[in-house]
Amino acid sequence: MSARGYFYCRMNKEVSEYIEKQKSPQKEICKKLRKIILKTIPKINEQKKLGVAWYGKYYVVGLKDSVNLGFSVKGLTKKDKENFKGTGKTMMHLKFKELKDVDEKQIVKLLKLIDKKAECSSCYK
Repeated sequence: MSARGYFYCRMNKEVSEYIEKQKSPQKEICKKLRKIILKTIPKINEQKKLGVAWYGKYYVVGLKDSVNLGFSVKGLTKKDKENFKGTGKTMMHLKFKELKDVDEKQIVKLLKLIDKKAECSSCYK
């Protein structure tokens, strides 16, 4: 099975519908972030939760003029948290206004950092 087919089989229908309802460029940003998450963490559980695309320790939300990729930062050091925006104690984010702002290398690095250090009991299938 091709990589594209593999991702398609694992994609949650409600998340697909959520992303398709986004306007541009949010739709394209959400699609790119979704692909990066599913490729980086193959066993991740994708679902629609709290009205957004949810991936256990991560979420993707389309906003009026941007997209946030949220991360669970529970268990991270103060230095690790400097990679993110926001003031939350358990969740922080990256903000993307244009597709060109999505730095796949940096996102993969942060996903792996969170996957390794943060706590989550229902993140995987």
